[in-house]
Amino acid sequence: MNDVIKGKLLQSEILLQQAENNSKGQFSNSPDLMNELTNAGMDAEAAHRIMSRQLLESESMRRAMLEILLGPCQLYEALRSKATAKRAAT
Repeated sequence: MNDVIKGKLLQSEILLQQAENNSKGQFSNSPDLMNELTNAGMDAEAAHRIMSRQLLESESMRRAMLEILLGPCQLYEALRSKATAKRAAT
């Protein structure tokens, strides 16, 4: 969820201009930042709700998502790496 919110905030022209022209302290106190964060949260929630509904209702959507997860997203490789790191830590 954090990556989704951050991605949406990175698309904001208002925040881009404010980050360019203000210190971090000034930026963090901007009312526009809170507004954009709220908007990003609402957008992310709606997108996740729609995607979840599609996955639950459509076998073809689940297959397509699985193909993406196993291909470009490298789910299997990430899980193997995490399992190896976990085993090494114990």
